[in-house]
Amino acid sequence: MYPDHTDNAPAVRAPEVHQPTPLTPAMAPYPAPLATVQPHTMPAVASVVLPDGRVVTGYAITPIQPEPLAAKPVVSRAAVNIAIGGIGFGAVCGGLVLLTTFIAALAALIHQLIILAAVIFGGWVAVQVFGASGHRGATTVNIRKAVIKRNHFHG
Repeated sequence: MYPDHTDNAPAVRAPEVHQPTPLTPAMAPYPAPLATVQPHTMPAVASVVLPDGRVVTGYAITPIQPEPLAAKPVVSRAAVNIAIGGIGFGAVCGGLVLLTTFIAALAALIHQLIILAAVIFGGWVAVQVFGASGHRGATTVNIRKAVIKRNHFHG
């Protein structure tokens, strides 16, 4: 595609020789494949005579029996676990509803007790203020016995 440059001579390089390093068993990245093992005894040879008179000889092959299938439950375990979880969740939700109802009732009781204490304390204060007790702890002055000298009033 592009012309070669002829004004410069190509550089001559010495050839590099790479020798492969053999892999030791410890360096092998994966284990060697296992060799196939032949059975110790040869199966018996069977001969079959066909209806037209020909004889066919071969090894008898035992048919492979399929492994019995494990009995599957009617309902899967995941479905049972989900159902049990739903029942447990429903039970917990019912308990939480009862718990919130109990907390609301307890808060209402405390509210009523605070109001009752305020009413009782207010009544006590009202009795103290408006009560008809004879001695209030103040100095009583009887005006009839007072003598006012400036206005010449004598009692």
